[in-house]
Amino acid sequence: MPELPEVETTRRGIERLVRRRVITAVTIRRGDLRFPVSADLGEITGCRIGEVRRRSKYLLMDVSDGSTILLHLGMSGSLRVVPLAAEWRKHDHIGISLSGGKQLRFHDPRRFGLVLRLHGPPEEHPLLRNLGPEPLDDAFTTEVLRKQLSRRVTPIKLALMDAKTVVGVGNIYASEALFRAGIRPSVSSAKLSKPRVAKLVEAIRAVLTESIEAGGTTLRDFVGSSGEPGYFKQHLFVYGRKDEPCLICGTPVRHAVVGGRSTYWCQKCQR
Repeated sequence: MPELPEVETTRRGIERLVRRRVITAVTIRRGDLRFPVSADLGEITGCRIGEVRRRSKYLLMDVSDGSTILLHLGMSGSLRVVPLAAEWRKHDHIGISLSGGKQLRFHDPRRFGLVLRLHGPPEEHPLLRNLGPEPLDDAFTTEVLRKQLSRRVTPIKLALMDAKTVVGVGNIYASEALFRAGIRPSVSSAKLSKPRVAKLVEAIRAVLTESIEAGGTTLRDFVGSSGEPGYFKQHLFVYGRKDEPCLICGTPVRHAVVGGRSTYWCQKCQR
């Protein structure tokens, strides 16, 4: 599933191509996604696209009529800007035609994504209302994360993957951030000391920033807005490296299933 770095990579890729463009047509080839595509999506025809923002793993595209298009890539979705005459691929479900002869296409083989038109403040939508802090914002501090974790008695890895604690730290990035911070995934989140939480905040910021710079992580389905895979996989320390030597100390990387998700750690480097 595309996580924060993959979604941010997509946002940066498409914004420069769609911002200030006029919407000339909307084509819905298949609308039965995770939530049905908004019936009034076609009414944005004639409007101009404004800023393209991100909240957690959602993209928000401002439209000049005051509405907002909320997009989620689901498990296997992607967005790309193509020439208007480009051949439609299988699983290209939605096309937003733009001035200048381009089209924004929503591609989603598993149809777990969503494309909704919102008419009120986006932050009040049920999907966004209860989200935690953004890990790359200045407001995400040691004190903020420590307060969030103090309410939890679950293993730290599961707490990090809960969007109410902090958004966008999915399975891959939780494993990698915990490795960099030297924290074992099974440690109770409420028992972390302030210095260890400070290291974790720094590690979360670093791993997400580096992944964005590398275009995200492609393990199976993800490609960016240009159709290229993400290359952060080459920089993973523990994720997907079961029984391989730790890149720091040489100890075999351990693996277990925690909360239904594959979890990787180094027995020596993480305590």
